[in-house]
Amino acid sequence: MISAPEVVGIALAEAARRGKADETIVVVTERATASLRWAGNSMTTNGESVSRDVAVISIVRQGTGAHVGSVSSSEVDPAAIPALVAASQDAARSAPEARDAAPMLAGDETPDDWDAPVPGTAADVFAGVAKGLAAGFRGTDQLYGFARHEVDTTFVGTSSGLRRRYTQPTGSVEINAKRAGASAWVGIGTPDFVDVPTDSMVEEAARRLDWAARTVELPAGRYETLMPPSTVADMMIYLGWTMDGRGAQEGRTALSAPGGTRVGEKLTDLGLTLYSDPAAAGLECAPFVATTSSSQRMSVFDNGMPIERVDWIRDGTVNALAYPRAAAAEYDAPVAVPADNMLMTGGWASLQDMIRRTERGLLLTTLWYIREVDPTVLLLTGLTRDGVYLIEDGAVTAAVNNFRFNESPLDLLRRATEAGVAQTTLPREWGDWATRAKMPSLRIPDFHMSSVSQAQ
Repeated sequence: MISAPEVVGIALAEAARRGKADETIVVVTERATASLRWAGNSMTTNGESVSRDVAVISIVRQGTGAHVGSVSSSEVDPAAIPALVAASQDAARSAPEARDAAPMLAGDETPDDWDAPVPGTAADVFAGVAKGLAAGFRGTDQLYGFARHEVDTTFVGTSSGLRRRYTQPTGSVEINAKRAGASAWVGIGTPDFVDVPTDSMVEEAARRLDWAARTVELPAGRYETLMPPSTVADMMIYLGWTMDGRGAQEGRTALSAPGGTRVGEKLTDLGLTLYSDPAAAGLECAPFVATTSSSQRMSVFDNGMPIERVDWIRDGTVNALAYPRAAAAEYDAPVAVPADNMLMTGGWASLQDMIRRTERGLLLTTLWYIREVDPTVLLLTGLTRDGVYLIEDGAVTAAVNNFRFNESPLDLLRRATEAGVAQTTLPREWGDWATRAKMPSLRIPDFHMSSVSQAQ
């Protein structure tokens, strides 16, 4: 199999030979994955795989407009490249005019590691996790779960000479522990599986099962609720996904305001800052745009453009929205592109201290099946699962039945009365797509549990 840089070169040469597009972008991703699963205190399966995705993006300029055709393939035979290029150019010539058209970015330097071997992964990356689980398997709780590791190396090459390369390791461990009908979930994201605290994860799951020795049935209603970092991540990541400038400018989102957007609006006095940053320590991610299709937040015309830190909410105030270059020019706004991580800082308390200061409330450890109900206010609905607990007089005293909730992440920030210190965390609902998160705990005085759920 030829290398990814060779694929880029062949595709660009074929595009020039055919001559039916004015500009060409090639994005190649080499992916190595490994997985490990366990159930009922026994390892069940593990697997490894490698794959390659190739996307050819053709741009046809007509006057001031541009037409884009993007075609992808997982075929590794180099003989398939000419057909892929042809399909991309044909798609561009028949495509409608692109709303996000922008000049091609220039480039004349090739990264030093452009031709370096692509790193991979294998099942032995889980050795430390497996060792920790083996000790847990000897306990009385039944452990279920999985670990995954993915190493993606992305190459971007354009007909203007731009070259970019980045390797992104992504991993996670999720443990579900069961005892006497009760269930508890804990999870963690990790880029390299070095020092994954499997022992403490098993201990935390067991502690939550201890809380469930007593159960209390509660009706639907509004409850003072402590949200640990994982549940905050699930809500704030969804908020980040909706912070596009064009949608807000066009009055279609919760970030819209009469005559413009909510940039500059104060949400909270807690001084919280929500940001993305490709250089965030321990949560590093691609420092340039690499996309095979355009969206409200990303544009194929921006492929290779550097990604900087963006404070979406700064000191409690909406500070920025996502604008690719074309949208930024259209609305006279700063260019802002999200990195593939999300962090929120500004809190100071530990979750344990927040529990001790709670007279009566709920500890909400995981969220599940989150869906959007009303985009104009960003109202989300979802379910609790594997751990809602009752706090009484500063201590967790029982497990509580599950609920359906209705909440908006914007409203949660508006109503939060206390924030904890930020911790690296794994969102339960979005963990398949967003493993790089760092969030505080939040105290919500009136979290809306809209109905009782029969889910176990």
